[in-house]
Amino acid sequence: MTTRRSLLQGLGALGATITFAGLASASDGQARYLARTTGDAADAVSAAGFDVRSSLANGRVLLATGPADATDDLESVSGVSLALRDLAFELETPALVEMADTENSTAVDQVYDQYLWDKQVQQVREAHDHATGAGQTVAIIDTGVDDTHPDLTVDTERSVSIIEGQVGDHTGDVGYHGTHVAGTTAANGSVGMLGTAPDATIVSIRVFGAEGGATFGDILTGMEYAAEIGADAANMSIGTDPIPPAANADQYRRIMEPIAQSVTSAGTLLVGSAGNSDANLQQSGLFTLPNSLSGVLSVSATAPNDERAFYSNYGSNEIAVGAPGGGYETLEKTLNEDPDEVEWPYPTNLVYSTVPGGYAWLAGTSMAAPQVTGLAGLVRELAPGSNTRRVWDAIAQGAEGTDGRSDPEFGAGRTNALKTVERL
Repeated sequence: MTTRRSLLQGLGALGATITFAGLASASDGQARYLARTTGDAADAVSAAGFDVRSSLANGRVLLATGPADATDDLESVSGVSLALRDLAFELETPALVEMADTENSTAVDQVYDQYLWDKQVQQVREAHDHATGAGQTVAIIDTGVDDTHPDLTVDTERSVSIIEGQVGDHTGDVGYHGTHVAGTTAANGSVGMLGTAPDATIVSIRVFGAEGGATFGDILTGMEYAAEIGADAANMSIGTDPIPPAANADQYRRIMEPIAQSVTSAGTLLVGSAGNSDANLQQSGLFTLPNSLSGVLSVSATAPNDERAFYSNYGSNEIAVGAPGGGYETLEKTLNEDPDEVEWPYPTNLVYSTVPGGYAWLAGTSMAAPQVTGLAGLVRELAPGSNTRRVWDAIAQGAEGTDGRSDPEFGAGRTNALKTVERL
């Protein structure tokens, strides 16, 4: 169990934030590269001495390895319009709070009433009278998902691990973050947790290695894999710290955008967490990846009182919707344990969900995004032929608390599952 002191120490890294750890290299020591192409340039890249590990977005993006300091050589290959070194990141995850094991769990009805304020404000139980996500697939691009948890229905045949651009077998959760996200999205309520789309099937796409590291290339490969298996929505509760334009980030966005466009065109809604730096992404000229990509539904975090959680990023034209992520509008209020002073005293104002072996409270925009991913599963059940734009619009139209879709904190508003499905 994590103490109050350790949570305080971890609040600077709420959610799964990936911090820059250097240039990415393959296990054989070769440098990893991302290349934007004007067509099918894989053969030309291979002929130039590079090893093409993956071809994404119908060949418009290549993941390759080669000698160090060979960016210019790769960019000079016919058909390559832009080449950059792949970047490596370390994963910062929030502290676990008040963990309970599955053997001593509370019945799901009691859990819903006592702990799941996030579902209550969205009227999730009422929405289940209309849809439960039956027949839908939700992909979790994260640290992996524990398929042995009784509250999670995981398709282990389609679940994978993606390391160094290679798609391998499912290996469970290398931490706990992905399992927590999966429960918020689609916990089935068998023992002690109910997700937004309890009858949806979860596919785990692990993009973090055992040491906690990931690369842009593996995240991009995970996004495309979600589309290949026909996932209705893919959750990305991962994201970089805010990046200034001067850091060459626009170039990386140029390489990543075709993949996001290809995935959404294939019918998979990409949902991303907005980040946890309390940053104005619009006025500061900052952005985070992958949630700032065109085609990714970016989600900010709300508190139990529908205020913006104190850590959540914001910004006009950056946030699509807000959703419950845990904590209040200030750190002090978040940590208040007095029920006479706050409606949801600490730690119950955080988001309760599944973790390997049990349940725990976490907070962050990482916890907000899966609320929306689960909601996309409800929309797709009711409107199975909908493209990603219609699913996005349905979620936005069912949100509440704002006028229009350009609110800097919440976009179209805070999600409401009942209103969304009733409109359909």
